[in-house]
Amino acid sequence: MSELPSWDTLVSWAAAGQQEVERAAAGLDAAQLKGPSRLEKWSRGHVLSHLARNADALVNLLTWARTGAEWRMYSSPTDREDGILAGADRELPEQLADLTAADARFLQAAAAVPESRRTFPVISGQGRQIAAHEVPWLRVREAWLHLVDLDAGYDIDILPDAMAWSLTADVAGWMTPRVQATADLEVDGYGTIRLGPGAAAASVVAGSPQRIAGWLTGRTGTSGLSATGGFPDLPRWL
Repeated sequence: MSELPSWDTLVSWAAAGQQEVERAAAGLDAAQLKGPSRLEKWSRGHVLSHLARNADALVNLLTWARTGAEWRMYSSPTDREDGILAGADRELPEQLADLTAADARFLQAAAAVPESRRTFPVISGQGRQIAAHEVPWLRVREAWLHLVDLDAGYDIDILPDAMAWSLTADVAGWMTPRVQATADLEVDGYGTIRLGPGAAAASVVAGSPQRIAGWLTGRTGTSGLSATGGFPDLPRWL
């Protein structure tokens, strides 16, 4: 993926995203908690349960990086889904207590990783070897995108500008070998990113970093964007 911001910046973005999710969750009532999120087949309770268990899974990677003792995100192929389902139907006070505690554990684990261990290789949930420096970024993506998925009054425009730019660069890099048509993404206030493997762009897609990131990640469609030459077909991201 493209070069990430500093560790401290990523951790601050993760902390801010977690705080926004906690605030959004605290405003739900019982019916809303059990109601549908923007993710197919998931209630808002599923989203909150997932965010809590994802925090703990990433703590495993941070602990692995800090100690050198292998500790995978999940202990089995079904561990992730089992954890989400186990917590999805809880009442709001239990959901909030679990989420805030898991968020705090993640931040504590990130603070405990010394600078000398932040390049240590660990294995992501997709089986990809990554440097520990990327682990806070994984939490940033989860917190902010699932804040939108929670469907609790937040849309993609809530993403901080610089974070949305980093997300656009990240997802475009992942998609480049997976798309057929090549496009230039003109991101307001930041610059242009090439999407696709071609030497020349067949189209230009322009808009805010939030709207381009939302389109790439399947959150917003093409709302708020302009395209010269049409929008390329995108693969489903993660």
